[in-house]
Amino acid sequence: MIIGTVKEIKNNEFRVGLTPDHVKAYSCAGHTVYVERDAGIGSGFSNEEYTRAGAAILDTAKEVWDASHMMVKVKEPLEAEYGFFHKDLILYTYLHLAADRALTDALLNAGVKGVAYETLIERDGSIPLLAPMSQIAGRLSVQEGAKYLEKPMGGSGVLLSGVPGTPKAKVVILGAGTVGTNACKIAVGMGADVTITDVSLPRLAYLDDVFGARIQTIYSTDTAVENELAKADLVIGSVLIPGKKAPKIIRRSYLQNMRPGSVIVDVAVDQGGCCETTHVTYHDDPVYTVDGVVHYCVGNMPGAVPRTSTIALTNATLRYGLQIAEYGLEQACRKNSVLYSSVNTYNGTCTCFNVADGFGMDSCSAEELF
Repeated sequence: MIIGTVKEIKNNEFRVGLTPDHVKAYSCAGHTVYVERDAGIGSGFSNEEYTRAGAAILDTAKEVWDASHMMVKVKEPLEAEYGFFHKDLILYTYLHLAADRALTDALLNAGVKGVAYETLIERDGSIPLLAPMSQIAGRLSVQEGAKYLEKPMGGSGVLLSGVPGTPKAKVVILGAGTVGTNACKIAVGMGADVTITDVSLPRLAYLDDVFGARIQTIYSTDTAVENELAKADLVIGSVLIPGKKAPKIIRRSYLQNMRPGSVIVDVAVDQGGCCETTHVTYHDDPVYTVDGVVHYCVGNMPGAVPRTSTIALTNATLRYGLQIAEYGLEQACRKNSVLYSSVNTYNGTCTCFNVADGFGMDSCSAEELF
């Protein structure tokens, strides 16, 4: 199979879909790999490293798209890339279609086989291709939130840990999955007063066992969320329903009771956000203020640390990518049924129920089509 990877064109996105090490893995398995010139520069990988690993360097993105049977990316294609789609292309990347009807339609109209990292669910219920970026986003969320609590950045001027004789900052984490757990680790490590909410009592019990008296766990209800936000200095929104738009658990009315200069970091922004006042921002202009509350809503948070993020992501995606390259998408799914869950579009049909349901369109499972 011919595998391609191109330079990401999203604003301030520096990750890349393949490292030189992983190019070598595809090459050693007998596949041809094309890499757009300078695709890996933002993550610290030179053209020469890709060449030594067995890739051919092509000068333009169009050349790579046109030649590839499978395109391995990081972020969802932008409108400028829709014209590169072609029938039977396997697009292996984060898609986040629930928040992007235009991309969904473009993939369906072109007959692209869209394989989404974020909906691949393993037999144990884990989401292995989302997990590494969730870990990074969770840890970054507290780091970024702490920065924007600083007065020169528009915040209330609160230090997360406080100092002896002063109160710690109150950090409220909404959602106790991978993002929330990693945010919790950093917030606790920085000395904050941490509360985490979720609708899963077993998950809250697990975190209570892990962190003990260092955190407070709260069962998530509308009233509980509203009450906790009123006391918060920093709020981390980390709710997730795989493939579906994030529920709006932070209502606009809640902001009126929050402290002026408090900060919301909505990590769920790539699935539409869990706050009613969320809209996507970028690393070069990451925050805005609504009702006195600072909102940090960058849609590609891990792109701020591309070296770490690229290596972590590609380590996770390689195993499944090699299976698809070896057998083709259909046969790979038959051999490893887990892959069915990652197929979001196939030859003009939406194959992810949560995406189709959100847009009111018909769907059909990949198992039925294959």
